[in-house]
Amino acid sequence: MSKIGKKNIVIPKDSSVKIEGPNLTFTGPKGTKKLTINDKIFSSQLNDSELQIKPIEKNIDKKISVMWGTYRSLINNAVTGVTTGHEKILELSGVGFRANLKGEILNLQIGFSHDVNFKIPKEIKIQVEKQTIIKISGVDKELVSKIAADLKNLKPVEPYKAKGIKERGQFVLRKEGKKK
Repeated sequence: MSKIGKKNIVIPKDSSVKIEGPNLTFTGPKGTKKLTINDKIFSSQLNDSELQIKPIEKNIDKKISVMWGTYRSLINNAVTGVTTGHEKILELSGVGFRANLKGEILNLQIGFSHDVNFKIPKEIKIQVEKQTIIKISGVDKELVSKIAADLKNLKPVEPYKAKGIKERGQFVLRKEGKKK
């Protein structure tokens, strides 16, 4: 039995869920999100303001238990996304490192001889605060995390002076420099 999968998902009052066979549609103040679950293995039920996902078979093996918890987490992330949204905050640290928004393009000056332009997808909203702080927000947790990872990969944090793009709260293991 999956510990995470057994928990019911509470649907807030300002959000709604529509179940059409294997398709789940979540609607809330931040937007809509569609999910598809495997209806040969799992069934979903909506009771009052709680959504429950259960396996169809009585005997649950390890693989079904793992998938049960995964689907429950995906559904919970979708509910959270349409009600409050997901957000990641990136920090640029280094001399002359800054970010600017130019319409649908994020312009980054991160220590290269040229500016790096990053195209922003339509589902994602990016805000630049103080030129060194980038806020990425959206409904889809997977897409928000992917955009944050793509931006961090443009200039990873180096261990000597901790220059680069990092997430807020990310620990950087610092190395000692060369000795004489």
